[in-house]
Amino acid sequence: MKSVDPGQAEALAAIIDQGSFEAAASALSVSPSAISQRIRALEVAVGRPVVTRTRPLRPTDAGEAVIRFARRLELLSADLATELDSARDGPRRRITIVVNGDSLHTWVLPALAQVAGTLQLEILREDEDYSLELLRDGTASAAITSVASPVQGCSSRPLGIMRYVPVCSRDFRDTWFADGATPERLSLAPVVLFDRKDDLQDQYLRSRTRRAVDPPRHYLPAAQEFADAVRLGMGWGLVSEAELRSDPRDLVRLDPGGHVDVPLYWQQWRHGSTALAAVSDAVLRSAALLLRPPVRRSRPRG
Repeated sequence: MKSVDPGQAEALAAIIDQGSFEAAASALSVSPSAISQRIRALEVAVGRPVVTRTRPLRPTDAGEAVIRFARRLELLSADLATELDSARDGPRRRITIVVNGDSLHTWVLPALAQVAGTLQLEILREDEDYSLELLRDGTASAAITSVASPVQGCSSRPLGIMRYVPVCSRDFRDTWFADGATPERLSLAPVVLFDRKDDLQDQYLRSRTRRAVDPPRHYLPAAQEFADAVRLGMGWGLVSEAELRSDPRDLVRLDPGGHVDVPLYWQQWRHGSTALAAVSDAVLRSAALLLRPPVRRSRPRG
């Protein structure tokens, strides 16, 4: 394989970011034919296609690797500019990370505020079980995820345990769980879920009922409004301990011993930059203060 030209890698990243060859050309201030020529030369260099010619345009596996290279090169170039003191009045470095909604709502944002004065942050909200795809395809350079095994080219570090507990309003408890959160009542009582990817409530139901149940469901994909829906009596739901610490009003635990623990991990590009290191340090410090300690493994991951 020939060496990958940085300009060709930049062109591919722009195509995926902008959604078309024409929009990429406009973003890079070149002609569409120049973009096409760069992609053809890139595919010759790597010996395979780098982008699918479909709608929407998607990178191939080889294209994803090239895009990760382009993103890392962008960060490293910004580091070099800072060292040469030529970026004092230039644009701030941009870091894109993926965060699940509950973490963003409760503990991550104060951590990111510590570095917001020197960086541009793009925060993508995605469920912790699904965030790695954005890391894998080069969209993001770091992610909070529930998966310990690192994506290729990335490191993985444990953040801690995010514990969720089943709660409801007092009136809801009196109506549905007057005799306790029995399997029979749990199979009938309405439940609030974040979205259709949210499996937390079903994990808890399986642990309590030992069978498949399908109670009435409400879907509400917003962290603040999720807890509000539970407070208003729309159903019961699993709320993080961090959420309860910050705002416990009008919520009662329907099962004092019940909980679901979600281990969280910080995955980031192995070869990052000083900017990515600053974001990583801030997130890890905040996690150490606000999450339950991670389960120690005999062998570290990543």
